[in-house]
Amino acid sequence: MLLSHPMAFISQIIFALLLGTAIWFFTKRVGFIRRNILLGKDLKLNDNPAARWKQMFLVALGQSKMVVKPIPGILHIIVYAGFILINIEVVEILIDGLFGTHRVLAFFGPIYNIAIGFFEILALGVLVACVIFLVRRYVLKIGRFQSPELKGWANRDAAIILVTEIVLMAALLEMNACDQILQSRDAAHYIKAGSFPISQFLVPFFSSFSDASLVVFERSAWWFHIVGILVFLNYVPYSKHWHIIMSFPNVWYTPLKPKGAFSNIDAVTTEVKLMMDPMAAPPEGYQPPAGFGARDVKDLTWKNLMDAYSCTECGRCTSVCPANTTGKLLSPRKVMMDTRDRLEEYGKNLDAGTTDDKDLHSYISSEELWACTTCNACAEACPVNINPVDIIVQMRQYLVMEKSAAPSELNSMFTNLENNGAPWQFGQSEKANWIHNA
Repeated sequence: MLLSHPMAFISQIIFALLLGTAIWFFTKRVGFIRRNILLGKDLKLNDNPAARWKQMFLVALGQSKMVVKPIPGILHIIVYAGFILINIEVVEILIDGLFGTHRVLAFFGPIYNIAIGFFEILALGVLVACVIFLVRRYVLKIGRFQSPELKGWANRDAAIILVTEIVLMAALLEMNACDQILQSRDAAHYIKAGSFPISQFLVPFFSSFSDASLVVFERSAWWFHIVGILVFLNYVPYSKHWHIIMSFPNVWYTPLKPKGAFSNIDAVTTEVKLMMDPMAAPPEGYQPPAGFGARDVKDLTWKNLMDAYSCTECGRCTSVCPANTTGKLLSPRKVMMDTRDRLEEYGKNLDAGTTDDKDLHSYISSEELWACTTCNACAEACPVNINPVDIIVQMRQYLVMEKSAAPSELNSMFTNLENNGAPWQFGQSEKANWIHNA
């Protein structure tokens, strides 16, 4: 129904300006993230699209890896479904805000009523799930949420997200409660539409108010809800919650090769072949490598950088890491968070035309890198198919091949391989002596 009161046109203008501003800021931030990801080295990951679509539907959309831990998995699915489906109602709010209507989609009749009722049930589910998540994190203090890398901003970020979702769902239910009272009183512009299985229980708290007061409450909740969504929209790309968008492309572009299958460095292979055959000609267009491994974020692949922006900070990777479990410094979650933080810093420096003396190794220490057993438990556990091991291995390659900074145990092995053709410290002539002791 079209609203006809004098403030309707002014309200539409304000709404359009807010919407346009929110979209502009969101687009600008997304462009910054996209540019940062594309700073990474090229990597072809578009083979076997059928397998990739299947993987995305199962893992990103179907949440198949979330339910390995049933309780948080089910709660996450509720929040996830709420986020996706309740936003259908936001479409109606956007139309109403731009054109000065109220419940413009009510002409769908029974379908509309069922949808509004379903959205209310989802809203309650999201609200309860977020409360439980807050209790798990800040009251029960689940172990994987107490790691050092979550101190400070990361911890506050999680609280902001959960509290915001609770408040937005509460505003939606309050709006509907006031709306249904106004409907029952045949108030102007409040047509009878929707079903309210949850907000009906809030009616007694508002039923004693006058129509004018209820309109103020309903409109205030409406504005609070949509402005909150627009603010949240622009907060998300700065938050770990960005994974709600990034999880889909990140899973789709997951390498289909088995986990733990390392790739040869083509430049090294070429150099070795040229050394072994001095008469061999370099491949056409071949340029000697400028360096090996990853010193900074630009030396990683774009998929590694997409992984960093897709991290949910859930800590499932760290909770299954054998190095972390045995008290070593390594936390796969911290590796991803550090990579993202450095990439953000690198991108801001690029925009400002400045440089700094830092690199990725300023964030991730060699002690952390060499603690990794490359077992890939972290990659297997990640709900959105992030692979910290790939980053760790590339950073190790830089330490070994550029800095000659391997641990002493590995340096001894390298020396033995070079001199004896085996990792053990005995000569070539003694290689087969073990046979005599068999």
